[in-house]
Amino acid sequence: MSPNAKKQSAQPEASPYLTSLLATWRALVAQSPTATAVIDGDTARVWTRAELAAAARAWLDSLPADARAHITRRRVVMAEPNSARWFYIFLGLLEIGAVPALADSKETPDRLAAIADASRAAAILRDGELTLLAPRPPVRRRDELLIKLTSGSTGVPKALVFTHAQMLADGRQICATMRIGPGDLNLGIIPFGHSYGLGHLVIPLLEQGTPLLSAASPFPQSIAADCARWKPTVFPAVPTLLRALSNTDVSPVALASLRLVISAGAPLQPADALAFANKYGKHVHNFYGTSETGGIAYDRNGDAAETGRAIGQLIDGVRITFRRGKRFTVESPSVHGRGRYSPPDRGEFNPAGELTLLGRAGRTLKIAGRRLDPGEVETMLRALTGVREAFVAAHPTRPDAIAAAVATDAPLPTAADIRRQLTPRLAAWKIPDRIVVLPAFPLTQRGKTDRAALIKLIAK
Repeated sequence: MSPNAKKQSAQPEASPYLTSLLATWRALVAQSPTATAVIDGDTARVWTRAELAAAARAWLDSLPADARAHITRRRVVMAEPNSARWFYIFLGLLEIGAVPALADSKETPDRLAAIADASRAAAILRDGELTLLAPRPPVRRRDELLIKLTSGSTGVPKALVFTHAQMLADGRQICATMRIGPGDLNLGIIPFGHSYGLGHLVIPLLEQGTPLLSAASPFPQSIAADCARWKPTVFPAVPTLLRALSNTDVSPVALASLRLVISAGAPLQPADALAFANKYGKHVHNFYGTSETGGIAYDRNGDAAETGRAIGQLIDGVRITFRRGKRFTVESPSVHGRGRYSPPDRGEFNPAGELTLLGRAGRTLKIAGRRLDPGEVETMLRALTGVREAFVAAHPTRPDAIAAAVATDAPLPTAADIRRQLTPRLAAWKIPDRIVVLPAFPLTQRGKTDRAALIKLIAK
């Protein structure tokens, strides 16, 4: 049996799209038990669907009877690193009606305890070890599938409960829009338990049988080795990964099997998109979504990121209505809750029908009696040569000024150089008085820009 992906033209299996993710997966196992499900890059083991299903049952059987009873139909915090084990533990939990609250494997014990409290979880599962907590009543709703976790605006964990129908819809919409099928092979580097990983890696495997390669390492040379050996076709990436690949000596030949490269999680700067395209001959396709909504927009042509003009067109099945102040509401079968959610972003459609983001809502600063949109200044900063990322906030000590942090290419420009370039572009009062120049922005464990850390850096 070859683990290599078939050509994209291969006909997909007759997917049952049943009412639960577990029933859908079971049907796929029954249809093609020997089909490749997961390739473990660390061990080079190729797991078939039947082997993954059997491992889930074996894991369940290994649990003491009292522990199994304690978590049956309860919520369980699951903090596992990417691997085949992630999948068989996830499937094992679904088998007994448990609802996984999907946490980052690098979370501290204190943070996991806070997540368990926010999720009302009966146990914490970390690195294969189950820690039982205070008993909890059974989950009332039979359609609960999993819990996505966000830090929220205050940093306190927020638990978002998603149903089987919502997650199945997100997977269908993403795969239909991006033309990802069972004949593809996903390159799994982004965390499986994050919203991005769920929609692009986990659900496509369990819903329609798209296999995935659990990469051995996120380092460029390791990625190149995995691609050369296993020939993945789809690469859901983040800007830092794409930038690292562009800045190394990894040969274009090593990534030749990739037909689709996606970027999400943070804004992809035009310079980074162009650098990757020029080196590897592959456009990077922007993807935009939120934990609450799943996928929202996608650049089908792959050139929006290179020009910086927009995110892309709406994902199939998604509708947007604009409100006052260019806020918008997303409607889709994949949206958390009642199917409608307003992200903390402002946006508009350009003449080509693509969604353009205009910055965060509610970030207006008052500078000496005048209102300022930080997003306007950030856009101007990003337009400067060598500036990849920009963040603007209130000045830590002066009420009549603003401050900024920028991530730039080497050699790092001085703050004076940046202000000099801004002078013909912005009114004097909009030019940051304090500018912190960094080689890269700090990131949260979920791979997003750590705004709290940037504010601390600005204040120093």
